[in-house]
Amino acid sequence: MRKVLSQLRRAVDDYGLISEGDVIAVGVSGGKDSLVLLAGLAALKKFYPKKFDIIGITLDMGFEGADYSPISEYCREQGIDYRIIKTEIGKIIFDVRKESNPCSLCSRMRRGALNEEAVRLGANKVALGHNFDDAVETFMLNLFFEGRIGCFSPKSYLDRREITVIRPIIYMPERDCSSAAKRLSLPICSSLCPANEHTERENMKSLLRELEKDNKGLRERIFGAMVRKNIDGFGAFEREDEEK
Repeated sequence: MRKVLSQLRRAVDDYGLISEGDVIAVGVSGGKDSLVLLAGLAALKKFYPKKFDIIGITLDMGFEGADYSPISEYCREQGIDYRIIKTEIGKIIFDVRKESNPCSLCSRMRRGALNEEAVRLGANKVALGHNFDDAVETFMLNLFFEGRIGCFSPKSYLDRREITVIRPIIYMPERDCSSAAKRLSLPICSSLCPANEHTERENMKSLLRELEKDNKGLRERIFGAMVRKNIDGFGAFEREDEEK
């Protein structure tokens, strides 16, 4: 947990992700990243100088066999407010629309449902479990498939929902998330999505792994370039330091 808190707090402080009195809805998919984020924020809450509350939210996509009871039990033991929200997103994507490339639409629908529930519960921020590798992969996916330089942001305000989206584990490599999830015995729930591990993101992961065999530190250099050029707010804290 010490390493989790170190990387999480650095991101929180660098990008000003948490303010006094925040109510943060944590999107909990059941995967390792979102659970590490939930555990990390719950631990940070105990000593961080700015007081804040968290609510864990899982969107039940409607896939047969989904069981989030281990997460419910974990949250009960840790004293974390946790909600499971039933949706029909899975049915809409795969049965009604029969999407051949479902990830983009599914992501938008899940974000919309999560933000709506967060607002309903009185949260002013939504925390997502995107890690260091996710940022690099998203940057490369946008470059390869959309021909644009861009990524998601560490912190962004959504005018229509009047809510701020934050990504507190943006400095944490995926390998550290995996290691932390095992050490902390977090109740990981396997994804039941039919498209799981058959996406362009998985292909990009494989490509970057191959490129790194002959180019050690490639991901760190890509992330460093994003920070230096302030791509979608990644270098905001460095720019502020320069202005001072």
